[in-house]
Amino acid sequence: MARASSRPLASASDSLDGLRKRIDQINLQLVDLLSERAQLAQAIGRLKQAGGSAIVQPSREREVLERVAAHNHGPLSLDHLRRIFVEIISACTALEQSVRVAYLGPEHTYSHEAARTRFGGSARFEPQPSIAGVFQAVENGRADLGVVPVENTTEGSVGLTLDLLIDTPCAIIAEILLPIRHAIMSRDGDPAKIQRILSHQQSLGQCRNYLAARYPHCELEAVSSNAFAAKRAAEDASIAAICSAAAAEAYGLVVIESNIQDVAQNTTRFLVLGKEQASASDRETGGRKPAPGPIADKTSLVFAVPERAGALHAALSLFARAKINLTMIQSRPQRERPWAYTFFVDFQGSCEQARAKRALRSLDRQALFLKVLGSYPEGR
Repeated sequence: MARASSRPLASASDSLDGLRKRIDQINLQLVDLLSERAQLAQAIGRLKQAGGSAIVQPSREREVLERVAAHNHGPLSLDHLRRIFVEIISACTALEQSVRVAYLGPEHTYSHEAARTRFGGSARFEPQPSIAGVFQAVENGRADLGVVPVENTTEGSVGLTLDLLIDTPCAIIAEILLPIRHAIMSRDGDPAKIQRILSHQQSLGQCRNYLAARYPHCELEAVSSNAFAAKRAAEDASIAAICSAAAAEAYGLVVIESNIQDVAQNTTRFLVLGKEQASASDRETGGRKPAPGPIADKTSLVFAVPERAGALHAALSLFARAKINLTMIQSRPQRERPWAYTFFVDFQGSCEQARAKRALRSLDRQALFLKVLGSYPEGR
């Protein structure tokens, strides 16, 4: 098997033809190494199937990417290297088993972009008409994984996703942090013709100040997805859409202005849903097994407490006493009990850690119900 050359890097005396020949040699070496890697991935896939393990294991993939990043000496940036290896992992995973990923469609939504960023181009992407449709696709076995938005740094939590997490048998196995860069676009790019601006409700909220300053005369209309807004804009010159640049290219629209979000570092957090069986140690708290592998930076759970003074304080104090850092607390109204609330919490670490187990056992004794949604690698 050919290996990387130990020959020194290019010097000023090298000719163009000579450098190109060296690149050609390295290309062939890369093909040999990629083929060897793919064969090993196929062997691993057979072992996974024989042992009943999940084909996609986010903790292991994170470990691979972190090891590659630590080995990088340039000139490729960490982001470039990550994209390359995401595609390598995607292609090799497809050799083990074709992975079906459900997301909020149609194509060219931010959910689609998040899914492609995380799983590469070799996965099978299955667009769904709604967030509930993504949950159903995974629950019914029509998809292996699902990608759903859960919160945004500007607009906060996505209530529907939180509500659906309460009853789903699915577990959170990973998260994706996607920078959101909005653009306003129309069929011919003429701002003077715009009378209505369409986008998803979250996107309109993320561009609220921009729209008030630049388009105060326009009607704002929330639609099911940004891609649907782009489709409507392509049909009517009086409609503008707020979407990603990818949507502009896909629907033949002209970008009027880019980066129109009110907050420069606008980021949406997506959850990756998968099916896992609860382990015996987790059933006592209604929990889920953590994501496979040693890396589990974050745990998500949902619980409700009795309606009495200090009940929520007592529940949260359990984590403080265990020195567990809570990174998110969100309440949602209970549909069956007016003015009663369910609480979603994220904390650092795995639910399999001893101190987390003790805190969860104590919380289970105090709570009306408790469900651990998953332990998983933190998004990067």
